[in-house]
Amino acid sequence: MKSSHARKLIKPIDPTYTEMFSGKVYRIGKGAVSVRNHSGKAHHTVIGVHGFLENHCYFTQSYQDPTTELILLTCSNYHVPVSGPVLETPEWEVPIKFLEATIEYDACILNQTILNLPSTERIRVHGHSRGGAVILEAIRQQPELYENVDVVLEAPVLPQGQLHPLVNALLEPVSHGMWPWLIRLINSTPSSSYGQTFFGKMNPRKKLLLAKLFTATKDHLTVVRNIENIMAWMERTSCDVYQHVHHGTFLIPKIDRILERGAMLASAEHSPNNVRIIETDAPSHFITLDSSDWVPALEHMPMSHAASL
Repeated sequence: MKSSHARKLIKPIDPTYTEMFSGKVYRIGKGAVSVRNHSGKAHHTVIGVHGFLENHCYFTQSYQDPTTELILLTCSNYHVPVSGPVLETPEWEVPIKFLEATIEYDACILNQTILNLPSTERIRVHGHSRGGAVILEAIRQQPELYENVDVVLEAPVLPQGQLHPLVNALLEPVSHGMWPWLIRLINSTPSSSYGQTFFGKMNPRKKLLLAKLFTATKDHLTVVRNIENIMAWMERTSCDVYQHVHHGTFLIPKIDRILERGAMLASAEHSPNNVRIIETDAPSHFITLDSSDWVPALEHMPMSHAASL
């Protein structure tokens, strides 16, 4: 990469989106984990892993029950979308050997989270889009942590998956040097002009969360690295990883203009019989933002081995 291109790509991007948050936020490497305060005694723990150019607020309205302990990842080199808490560095943090802004790096954040933060024995990990790949990579790295974990993969990036042809057509002519220019162009264009194509029918929550996608990361280099790594990870990762998913659900949208739905479905079908594949009526890649009715009930989650002894 030319040094002038690299300089443009690492120029900081200011955060533009935050929501009020009550809880603790821990810094883990170049990412973060937020633990929401819950008013009742927690019965379940849900760990949410956001997708490409999203933030952890993607999950907050799907899991509002006061007895749900909600733990939210912020992937490496993304802005933490909270106003209020000061970031703490936990004593259990360990260095991560992978390159930041990759699925492999963020999987290490998830594994440190699942090892140290849940306070209940019923644990779900819910990943949207790229977040699905982060969960599968985390399982590949440390399968023993997930034997009794409920896995929800929503419109996920999967082994042997593909980007939608529309997205491929947009990315193909873009060189590294064009990214800062292209992102400025997108940010100055009303999202209504391209939103319907890629995001489907809008509702107030979708509008709020998807309006400022290109300011989710701390720099443009993270955008480029995320895209290149997603494509490489899909290509090189084998469906063998599914053998370590013991409880879970794939949520597949009816229409997806971000990822190639057929390839997603073909990959999911390599999973064990005890993992459900639900073909939803969701009209876009953002299934649970279209309707939280698609979120699987927490009541049927497995209990960890420790709790059942």
